[in-house]
Amino acid sequence: MPGLQHVERLRVAWVDTDAGGRIHFVAALRYAEVAENALRRKLDLLADWADYPRRRVEAEYLAVLRFEDEIDVLIAPERLGRTSITWVWRIERGGELCVQGRHTVVHVDEGGRPSPLPERLRAALGGGP
Repeated sequence: MPGLQHVERLRVAWVDTDAGGRIHFVAALRYAEVAENALRRKLDLLADWADYPRRRVEAEYLAVLRFEDEIDVLIAPERLGRTSITWVWRIERGGELCVQGRHTVVHVDEGGRPSPLPERLRAALGGGP
């Protein structure tokens, strides 16, 4: 994963699984969001958290995750556009790649229209001023 990244250690909770104890597919998206939030918190960039709705999400499931598995969620900004951030992420269990994906968020103004990324955020994520 490129440059700036964050690793969040989590454990698969019962609520995230189906009747067989395997994660439900949306759990991986929540894990990625937890890691994204933790990175923004670490960089002191939570003030406008609600201004970044999701535009695109993709995930590839490579190995089954089960209740109580300890996982690492690695996330990094892959691309900074004028109004958007594409995050790339992976979920590993003991070094084994289990899920990989990416999602794009768009910075919006009070009317919900795309708006340029704040310079402070751009600089913190390595996009320069």
